[in-house]
Amino acid sequence: MDQVKLGRAGPMVSNIGLGCMGMSGMYGPSDRAESIATIHAALDSGMTLIDTGDFYGMGHNEMLIGEALKGQDRDRLVLSVKFGALRDAGGSWVGYDCRPKAVRNFLAYTLQRLGVDHIDIYRPARLDPDVPIEETVGAIADLVKAGYVRHIGLSEVGSETIRRAAAVHPIADLQIEYSLISRGIEDDILSTCRAFGIGITAYGVLSRGLISGHWQKDAIARGDFRAASPRFQAGNVDRNLTLVEALKRVADAKGATVAQIAIAWVAAQGQDIVPLIGARRRDRLAEALASQAVHLTLEDLAAIERAVPRDAAAGARYPEAQLVHMDSERH
Repeated sequence: MDQVKLGRAGPMVSNIGLGCMGMSGMYGPSDRAESIATIHAALDSGMTLIDTGDFYGMGHNEMLIGEALKGQDRDRLVLSVKFGALRDAGGSWVGYDCRPKAVRNFLAYTLQRLGVDHIDIYRPARLDPDVPIEETVGAIADLVKAGYVRHIGLSEVGSETIRRAAAVHPIADLQIEYSLISRGIEDDILSTCRAFGIGITAYGVLSRGLISGHWQKDAIARGDFRAASPRFQAGNVDRNLTLVEALKRVADAKGATVAQIAIAWVAAQGQDIVPLIGARRRDRLAEALASQAVHLTLEDLAAIERAVPRDAAAGARYPEAQLVHMDSERH
């Protein structure tokens, strides 16, 4: 698998990363043994970038990854961790805490759960409205100096926050949703990142399965957070699946699957963009990895654009209650 440098200041990483959120209940029940086998298969394929958040499953995801990484060569791994999101005992989201002392506390627990002595890329999951980004980034910079963190990343923030953060410490990458039906970063955020030499790790490249070619309307299980997602709601989902059907015709003509075309499209938007694949099973991982063999011509890209025009999706990418707290959505 090819390796790319993640931004000017970041590490070398595989050109596709593994996002592990779905292995800890966010999409309903998951199989622990299959999740670990999927992580092992990813590493065997040459994938080095593993992404998680300390709040995925309230620590479950980090412990799962820690178990899967036992015996692996730590030096070839790039562990990317988000912090700051707060949850209660019922699993509800109750805000963010990115104060410097909270940053130090979160990191200590993360190191313990993952069983490692440093994190390669550490990032606030969202902008804490009560804490200037300079204070949060400054606290992570102190952890870089202490050797507990190697690089600093950001997640779902807008251009002004990116500029302020980069003035404190070099930023490796911005993690943000980017897919055929989530293209908001093209307005301003992507150009800002490029001006500062900041890479993009793109999550949601299959829009949480919606444009994977596998999604069925009755597929939402108990505990699946997609039940509250606007794009999966009645009416919206039908319109969005029509877009998937159009994309399938392009994929069929290319001899690829819908998922492979969707992933390849994101990868084709620039060498500074690394797609994160949220595979929970080895078969889905294998399908995603095969996207690397899909080379899109200018004609292919034009056909994809006709099938799924920008802003064609029905529904916002998050419920309104969450969007109001997302710095990346402020214009």
